[in-house]
Amino acid sequence: MSKMHSGPQVSFLCDQNLGRLARWLRIMGFDTEYMRTWDDDAIERARAAGRILLTRRRDFASDRQSIVLESDFLKDQLGYLDKRLKLSEMLQPYSRCSICNASLKCVKAQDVKNLVPEYVSTTRETFVRCPHCLRIYWKGTHTVKMVEAMHRIFSTRVRS
Repeated sequence: MSKMHSGPQVSFLCDQNLGRLARWLRIMGFDTEYMRTWDDDAIERARAAGRILLTRRRDFASDRQSIVLESDFLKDQLGYLDKRLKLSEMLQPYSRCSICNASLKCVKAQDVKNLVPEYVSTTRETFVRCPHCLRIYWKGTHTVKMVEAMHRIFSTRVRS
């Protein structure tokens, strides 16, 4: 897990067609909000905050604060964003909650001992917790697989 950091400077708002992308951007450390339904007010708030709207809607192609993603495939979407924004240079994996987008905080193993499976509490020393939704994260086999996926997508060395 990553230690606390300031995070990448780029932030996003994903439309309702890009939920999987939103989750992966969060896993990679990007501040990413997600619209479950189309919301013009959320778009205006995002623009005011400097967020980039990621959308599948072509009518936003001329909007300079929006990026229209043509592909349905996550790998292609991330590859396109990397070409446009150099995402691979800003990765900070596992620094944000993949569910609610809050920055994760390091916690002591003893503080989460009774909140994680017994096997995990006896085999892991490092934990992070979401201060908003209280979800607890630790390095497991899934994190290795995710880092491997990032390697394949970005063809670069990714810190785990």
